[in-house]
Amino acid sequence: MGPTRSSSTVSDLAPVVDCTTTTITTTTNTNTRIKLSDGRHVAYRERGVDKDKANYKVVIVHGFGSSKEMSFLAPQELIEELGIYFLLFDRAGYGESDPNPKGSVKSEAMDIQELADHLELGDQFYVIGVSMGAYPTWGCLKHIPHRLAGVALIVPTVNYRWPSLPKSLIRDDWRRNLEKLRQRGVFDTLRQDFMLAFGEWDFDPMDIVNPFPQNKNSVHIWQGYEDRVVPFQLQRYVSKKLPWIRYHEVPDGGHLIVHYNGICEAILKALLIGEAPLFRSNAVAVQL
Repeated sequence: MGPTRSSSTVSDLAPVVDCTTTTITTTTNTNTRIKLSDGRHVAYRERGVDKDKANYKVVIVHGFGSSKEMSFLAPQELIEELGIYFLLFDRAGYGESDPNPKGSVKSEAMDIQELADHLELGDQFYVIGVSMGAYPTWGCLKHIPHRLAGVALIVPTVNYRWPSLPKSLIRDDWRRNLEKLRQRGVFDTLRQDFMLAFGEWDFDPMDIVNPFPQNKNSVHIWQGYEDRVVPFQLQRYVSKKLPWIRYHEVPDGGHLIVHYNGICEAILKALLIGEAPLFRSNAVAVQL
């Protein structure tokens, strides 16, 4: 199965072997916590240009075992040129954020909305979900599409319980790993995160309607062809079922493409200004 009509192949973005990129101090650099309506606290940090001067406000959703301290390598020049503000936060139970015993895919999306409202990000904002940070991002597409200015899913995990997935693509079922987690008694936050990502959802993403019917904004999936965590065949299937998603495949990329040189720049340009990601960047990057 080849890429869909709205897909692109990013072949000239070389991987970074290590994280020795130059770190540049950005305009905004704060860490703090807020109290949600249910009494839980969520920790976050702000990066990029000052929020009040930003043209684009981007919420980044970290993956499994990560935190708001995750690396997202964005060129300083691009941040300043486009006026990008970044909001990174610890998802429920991670880092300095309180756990949510009643957590769900929807509650993760509601946390993002409440945090955005507390920080006065405005009526709409962008969301980038990385790896297992995809399920809160899908939750946003389902439950708060009116708040989204655009979405990017980077090597998003796929829940094999989605009813629409064909059996031919789900032979190696994630639910087997879920059972292993239960048996091993892994730390509660990681276990709950895994169970939410790969448990029963209140919706099937394949049923989501295009949140941007006028095509003024966009949703993207970025996938590595060599990814051994989430097979590219699954992402191709998802993007074919949802033709309004713009699919980008990195031929030599694995599951860690977010750390490859030039990828974050390509993601931001495609998401924010609609630029085709067919270039190689030599710009100095910022570790957010």
